[in-house]
Formats: sequence, structure tokens, C-alpha cells
Amino acid sequence: MAFEAPRNAETATTCPYCGVGCGVLAAPSNDGLSAEVRGDPEHPSNFGKLCSKGAALGETLDMDERLLHPEIDGRKSDWDEALNLVAQRFSETIAAHGPDSVAFYVSGQLLTEDYYVANKLIKGFIGSANIDTNSRLCMASSVVGHKRAFGTDTVPGCYEDLDEADLVVLVGANFAWCHPVLHQRLLAAKARRGTRIVAIDPRQTATSAAADLHLQIKPGADVALFNALFSHLSSSSAFDKAYVESHTTGFDAALAAAGSVDMMDVADATGVAVEDLLTFFEWVRDTPRTMTIYSQGVNQSTAGSDKVNAILNCHLATGRIGTPGCGPFSITGQPNAMGGREVGGLANQLAAHMDFAPEDVDRVGRFWTAERMAYAPGLKAVDMFNAVAEGHVKAIWIMATNPVVSMPDADKVRAALQACPFVVVSDVIKTGDTVALADVRLPATAWGEKSGTVTNSERRISRQRSFLRPPGDARHDWDIISDVARRMGYPGFEYASPSEIFREHAALSDFENTGARDFDIGAYAGVDAAAYDDLQPFQWPAPKSETRAGETQNEQHRFFQDGRFYTADKKARFLETVPRGPANAPTENHPFILNTGRIRDHWHTMTRTAKTPRLSQHIAEPFLEIHPADAADLGLSPAALATAKSAYGEGLFRVQISRRVRQGEVFAPMHWTSRYAAAGRIDALANPETDPASGQPELKHTPISLSAFSAKWFGLLAVIEEPNLSNAPISYWAKARIEGGWRVELAGGRDDADIEEIAARLTDLEPNAEILEYADTKTGALRRA
Repeated sequence: MAFEAPRNAETATTCPYCGVGCGVLAAPSNDGLSAEVRGDPEHPSNFGKLCSKGAALGETLDMDERLLHPEIDGRKSDWDEALNLVAQRFSETIAAHGPDSVAFYVSGQLLTEDYYVANKLIKGFIGSANIDTNSRLCMASSVVGHKRAFGTDTVPGCYEDLDEADLVVLVGANFAWCHPVLHQRLLAAKARRGTRIVAIDPRQTATSAAADLHLQIKPGADVALFNALFSHLSSSSAFDKAYVESHTTGFDAALAAAGSVDMMDVADATGVAVEDLLTFFEWVRDTPRTMTIYSQGVNQSTAGSDKVNAILNCHLATGRIGTPGCGPFSITGQPNAMGGREVGGLANQLAAHMDFAPEDVDRVGRFWTAERMAYAPGLKAVDMFNAVAEGHVKAIWIMATNPVVSMPDADKVRAALQACPFVVVSDVIKTGDTVALADVRLPATAWGEKSGTVTNSERRISRQRSFLRPPGDARHDWDIISDVARRMGYPGFEYASPSEIFREHAALSDFENTGARDFDIGAYAGVDAAAYDDLQPFQWPAPKSETRAGETQNEQHRFFQDGRFYTADKKARFLETVPRGPANAPTENHPFILNTGRIRDHWHTMTRTAKTPRLSQHIAEPFLEIHPADAADLGLSPAALATAKSAYGEGLFRVQISRRVRQGEVFAPMHWTSRYAAAGRIDALANPETDPASGQPELKHTPISLSAFSAKWFGLLAVIEEPNLSNAPISYWAKARIEGGWRVELAGGRDDADIEEIAARLTDLEPNAEILEYADTKTGALRRA
């Protein structure tokens, strides 16, 4: 395998966290096991700035927990045995039950080259579209909204618009914590040019604290709000009649569906005061350079697609799209969610932004010389794991993601995988909740070892470059997938490097593309290995008719400047959006609304961020944020513990009492796993209902009950080596790294072991070890060192 970086030289690569796509410079240490990391001042996505997670990347590169060798049923294997078994079991399953009896579940953490090969194998040669991605949990509703309005999944704008906007509306996006580098760029524009910021979010957040106006909306009321704004704009001076008549269709029907504006009704539907609504409407009306940036608070809903189209309707009615400083902007959650969309990583897409229209299936099949093209969409994520549970999917390959923690109704997902006849997991670590359920575990390379490309939220393709040698037997994901394809007898997978895959990917984007498809990087279809290694960040489109996109004088930063879209008549579509509430309303048994999301210093399921003490200092335990009035009603004091239950699962969490949430609503972070907490997997409680158009689950609205946990005792443990608490007879524990060791918060309930028993178990020392102990029989305090 190629290895690019000489020791101690800085390698220009890309951060593996959110969709901002920050450039970083990494210099490996002399031992080749860690690196010094700093922001790349030349990268156009971040100009050298990094967030707390990016700045700590060098601290996460140790070999602890690494899966270093293939394993079969828990025993060490070699690549030949493991891959022969994978190829054999998948082939046998397909022969016995058909191609739809197998599935791949992949990840926005994969590089585009990995994604491309996985998609090609299952859709082109196995003949099933049962490949979906954890991006289904993040951006699927945006994909649907874009395609319905624009004819294709196109993000029109770019980060430069943050510098030129006069009003930025942030909807369901905790920008300050989830996309900090862009948030700082927005704040710099605010300081420089007076940019106004509106935050629309049910919670008060670090983002709303920096806003000029916070609309603390009821959960799920976004369509009602933006329908009212659409109606207001359409009868105001901001309405661009000429643009609407020349470049759109469906306006009258959409306006009729939105209805007239009665401000008292809008206030009642949204929970926002009339005066704040009027201020918001007037600011949008009077500000031509308005950006609307939206994220998971919009997408993760059973009405997510309609929320997106309600936002797009407002921009189309005013013609505020495709020009500097304005437009809708879907901000991506993962480093390569956009790259996955480009290669057809979702079950309802084909590669190069093609779909399952017969002409697209034929075109992709001819390009790949595919033996058995899938001809219809496959199972979306929630449906896929339901099919595993029901026995329809009998073999599944999970790559670079942890659905036992991140999927809604996560206990059902765990049970489904436990019962599945054949589970393959490709991963970097051996301690993940999903890895534990695999029949075959395949060691993949990690960030710093991988080489390929990623695409960020503004359609900018950047290189991830290796600067560390792969440890043990670890192999790149594209190489593993290609090897399995060859062992299954399929041609077309004889790749020797990621540059070969990238060239094929670029060539497919150009294949029979006469401008009818937005995704086109044909200018790179002939890039050789040296040019690929030196590839500079560029935005698509970059059609073959141009010179390399990074070298053109007129690189296309924005789409739709000419008012032409990717529909049959080249006109954008207004959508009729009718407000509807979340799928499950609160009940007497489950009266609270659970909202889930990210926190500032952790990422996904903590496999990387939990490695460094620095990132655990901010928040070290899973928690529930609850309003003071609700806490008082439940008898909860600050830092107490509370049991949360839904129709799907339950958990035990530390209580944060705060007015940041509305009464009747609670917030919990989605990061904690069984590795780091006894009962902190919040998505075990989460609602598996999905948007009917996008298949995206409603992770922002789950009815739950809350009750105070009556603790018999509390404890704090500090140890050098990580304690194994998986079978400890106590209800609550949460562990986090500290300098030189670990800290563990503990609490025992009525039926749990006593503190003395737990203390003895967790300080299991050699017989002759010297122990210092302090016990206060009056207070029950026990200290042991």
C-alpha cells in the first residue's frame, strides 16, 4: 500500500469531523504513532482555523482499542480466510435468497473512493440497491427537498456567502457547537459589516446567544413558520414577480397551500411572540442578501422534506438564490456525506447524481459493464434494520459506523444484528457496540492512514492524505471491498490505488452528460497518480470542457445564477407544504418531548474524541437538560439522576436544570455508548418514525417519561487503567479519560451492590498492596487510595 508522508514533514490533509471540510497540516512524530496538527492557512474552507475537536486530532492517534487483525467469531484470522468467508457467505446467501437478502450499511466517514467501490459492487454486480448510509440520519430530507425544487440534489451557495450576507437565518442548526469554524466566520462578518443573525431553535444554545433574534419555536413548527413567511413575502415588496414567472412553476398552488397570514394564528402554531414574528418577517422582507442555513433540526423530522421545501419556497419567491450573499444552504453533518451523495451512497440514488430512471440504470450499467444492475431503490436505513430483524436481510456488511448506538430504537437494531445469520463489520476499533456483534471483523485504516477525497458542504473536493503507516494488518476500505468483489467473481475491481477509482468516478460524472446533470467533474477524468497526489481543493462542477477547475479564471462557485434548473423545463418548482405535527405526540404516560443532538467537544459515538482528556473536560457524562419547573415537579435537584423511558427503551442520565429548554421538553446528547456509560445510549429511546419522502428518522421529537432515580450512594473513582464496568452490579456509571488515567462517576440504587463491595471490586489490588482508607460511619463517606 502506498504511503505518502516522510517523517516530520507536514502533510496537507482534511479534518475527519464535520462537513465544514477544514484543511489541516499534520506532521507525524518520530515514533509514527501520533502527530502535531494545525490548521492549513491555505485551505479555502477554513484558512487555518480549527475547532476544539480539530485542534486535538493529534491526541487521538494512539493504538489503544485498534482492531489490528481480521477476526472470525472472535478469534484471530488472516485476510485470506476472512475474505474468502465473506465472499462465500454473501454468494451463498444471494444464491439461496436473491440479491435483496444482503445489504451494506456505510458511512459519511468513508472516503469517496471507498463509497464508490461499495456502491458499484452492490448496485452493479450483486444487483441490489440495499446500500444505505448514516447520512440517511443527517441529510436525506435535504436531498429530497433539493430534488423536488431544483430537479437535482444541488447546494447552490458557498461559504463566501457568509462574508457577503446582510442577514443569516440559522434554522435547527447549533452552528457554534456543530460547525464552529463557520460560526466564527459568521461572527467576523457580523463584526465587520453588521450582519444580522436570526436563530430558530426550540433550545437556547451558544448559537442563539450570539443572535440578534432568537425564535424559540415549538418543536416541529417550522413549516407553519416558513409558510407564513412565504405568504408575507409574496404580498410584499420583496416578491420578485418577474423571477417567479420566468424561472419557476407551481407558485399559485404553493401559495394557496400556505394560506393567508394571521399573526395570532402563527404565534399560536409556532409558540413565538407576534412582535418577534413581525421583526423576523420585516428583516427578511427588507434584506435582499439573506441566507438561510439549516441542519438537523430541520432534517431529522417526519416532515423534514417539507420543512426544506418551505424554506426553498421563500427563496424562490424572492429570487434570492444563486447570487452573492443569499440563498438556502444545507450545512452537512459529516466530513463526506456530500461525497457519499455524489457516488449514490443512499439506497434511492445511483452514482453521479443519477436515479433509478431506466435511462440512468442503463447508462450506469453500460459504463460499469455491470453484470446485474439494480433497477429500483433499496432499503433505507430504518427499513434496512427492520428487514434484518424480520429475517429478510440475512447478511449485512457494516462499514465505519456504529448503528447500535446511532440508529433510532437502537435496542431493536442490536437485537436484529444479534439474530442476523451473518454480520460483517469493517472498523478501526475493536471496542464498539456494533463491532461486538460481528461474525467477521475486518481491520480498516483510520484517518492519518487513509488516502482519498472528501467533499464538504459547499461542494469542495479536498484530499485526505496519509501521513501514518497502517498498523498491523489494517487495509483501506476500497481495497477490502474490491478484494471481496474479486473473490465473488466480479470483474472491474482491479484497482491498485485510490487515484484509479477517482478517475473512474470523474469519468462517470462526465459520461453522456450534456449539462443535464449537475454533478460533473469530468475535468479530472484524466488525472494521473502524481496529479492526484497533488490535487488542490476545488468546487464542483468542473466539466471536461474547462481546464482543471482549480486553474480556471471563472470557477463556478454558485449554481442557478442564470435562473436555469435541472428540471425538464429548466424551471424550479414551488412545493405545496402543509404543516403537520410530529408522528408521535406526548401522552399521559410519556408527557415530555425528547430532543437529541451534539455537544461541542464530542463527535458521533466518541471512538475518536473520547481518546483525549482535553475533549472530555467540557462534558464528561451523558445528561438530560430539563426546565426548572419540570425539575421541581419531578423532585429533581441539580446533578441528580433521572430515568428516562420511551415506548422503545430507557436510560439513566445526569440532570442539568436549565432555562435553555422550554417547559415540557428535554435535550440529551447522542454520543455516549455502552463503552462509556451504563445506560447513556440515548438513541435506544429515540423514535424510529420516518419522513415518508426521505426516510429520515424523527430524532428531534420522541415522547418520554421522566422520574427521579433514588440513589443509595454516589461515588467517584480515579484510576490509572480503564476499569471494566460492563457487568458491575450498579445502575449508574460514566467514565472519561483524564490525564494519566480515568475518572468514573458512580451511583447505586436500591437493589444495587453496596459501596463497600463496589469499592473492593474496582480497587482489586495485589494481596500485599498498601491501602489507605477513610470511613465515616455517620455520613457513609468512604475514601480509599
